[in-house]
Amino acid sequence: MYYLDANICIYFLKGKYQPLQDKFRAISPNKIKIPAIVRGEIMVSVEKGAKGITRELWNNFFDAFEIVAFDDVAAKQYSIIRADLEMNGKKIGPNDFIIAATVLVNNGILVTHNTNEFKRVPNLIIEDWTI
Repeated sequence: MYYLDANICIYFLKGKYQPLQDKFRAISPNKIKIPAIVRGEIMVSVEKGAKGITRELWNNFFDAFEIVAFDDVAAKQYSIIRADLEMNGKKIGPNDFIIAATVLVNNGILVTHNTNEFKRVPNLIIEDWTI
């Protein structure tokens, strides 16, 4: 199962990166999920009035995929990831800890263009569909 990071969602809706567009067409939507925090990150921009993509377009996009909640199991994984990375001086963004934990506990693959940050998370499988 694939889990999308916010940058991948944004690039897709803006029509960027042909390999990304091709991959979306090749994979069934039921094999793609979105961590709830990613939806939240994107909707913050909508609430702030970001230009280019409307609330309606985002809602239609999100309706095509299952939104996966950050639950108690993911919270435990979050604490393990965050403690490990912080103790080893390898911090990542606060929401990225939540994304990584959600993907790990669901045995998924994170699709992101932010590979340099997420590769710090042990055992997290990542793919960059933009290349």
